Amino acid sequence: MPNFFGTDGVRGVANKELTPEIAFRLGRVVGYLAVKEGQGKVLIGRDTRISGQMFKAALIAGLTSSGADCYDLGIIPTPAVAFICRKLDADYGAVISASHNPYDDNGIKFFDKDGFKLTDEHEGKIASYIVSSDGDSLEDKLPVPVADDIGTVYEVNDAESLYIDFILETVDYSLEGYKIVVDCANGASYKVAPKVYESLGAKLVLINTDPDGTNINRSCGSTHPEQLQEAVLRSNAHLGIAHDGDADRVIFVDEKGEIIDGDRQLAIMALYLLKENRLPGKAIAATVYSNLGLKDSLARFGGSVHFTSNGDRYVLKEMIERGLILGGEQSGHIIHLNYNSTGDGILSAVRLLEVVVKEKTPLSELAAQMPTFPQLLVNVKVKDKMKVMESEIVMDAVKKAQEEIGREGRLYVRPSGTEPLIRIMGEARDITVVRRIVNEVAAAVALVDKEDLD
Repeated sequence: MPNFFGTDGVRGVANKELTPEIAFRLGRVVGYLAVKEGQGKVLIGRDTRISGQMFKAALIAGLTSSGADCYDLGIIPTPAVAFICRKLDADYGAVISASHNPYDDNGIKFFDKDGFKLTDEHEGKIASYIVSSDGDSLEDKLPVPVADDIGTVYEVNDAESLYIDFILETVDYSLEGYKIVVDCANGASYKVAPKVYESLGAKLVLINTDPDGTNINRSCGSTHPEQLQEAVLRSNAHLGIAHDGDADRVIFVDEKGEIIDGDRQLAIMALYLLKENRLPGKAIAATVYSNLGLKDSLARFGGSVHFTSNGDRYVLKEMIERGLILGGEQSGHIIHLNYNSTGDGILSAVRLLEVVVKEKTPLSELAAQMPTFPQLLVNVKVKDKMKVMESEIVMDAVKKAQEEIGREGRLYVRPSGTEPLIRIMGEARDITVVRRIVNEVAAAVALVDKEDLD
């Protein structure tokens, strides 16, 4: 059994790295914990991947075999599961999705009863039932309910409407007169997102809302906004909105066809909330990958940014510890903690649209409030991430690059938590310098991987 919990649950190639057997075993353990520690109530939602039904069946089998009752929410955004956990008083929520990854990947992640992603410690507790240092499995010692102690499966037919109503209840403005292009990435938001924006009065141009199980995230959505840019310009829209496969992210395109990433969204929201005196601590949280222009833009108005390690869980942890309500990542994974407990692409979209409407200002002008430092991110595919990171050749290349970029810039090199990649990000005032040092480190990584050096 692999060390299966990564930075965002369990993830891998469906039926190869992530198998129905793993899903069943996870279900057995989580079902047992739900019965032991709570009322035995677990929610399940999924995205549109072809493997989703397979994993749902396996996960349900594991959960019910431990006596837990399963509430099937169907195809629904990840943040909707987090919200409905609280709404329906569930012990756990499970999401079957690989988010922005290609369709042949899939994943399983869990939320606790309050709608928060499980902590490392909580995931470790689950994993300890499946694998242990001495090779024994506590899973084999779990009770096996029979007869009417076996769990039951219920379909939650109003899951979509529960989530839509929740989003709409946070809104006090109209989108009448606005033309918006929406790219649903052929993913979990393909029904919900259009209903939300239409309910607010917007005239929509919809793209990538016809999932077939294999086209999720395929050259579309928040990770591939080119289609959205073209559609915004072609239709003369006010702006465009792109979600990813499970709709926990959002990327905007302004009326000029320019991409508005998570950093610019954070700047727009933070400056608006500062102006309205509604930003606790006059601060937000963001990862070390965020552009330094975000810090500069807030500082001009008395605000600040608390930087964290990469990953939304670290952003959330910082927000909770400091009492912040806004934080996120450059990828468009934005957390509005006073509304929901996790990154929520649709919620983030309606929050940013509030600024556009109430400030009566085009998105391009709002985004221009944040200057940007030239930044370059290169991903190098490798066979063994840890071996590459521990290589003296790579470490020497990183040290040399960091010394050269100095105080005026940054360099971050890390292994991806979900893919076989080494991510190399450089940032400085001079793009020529950035490009050269990032490419030098990337070349060292590629060399070590190719030659399989120690």
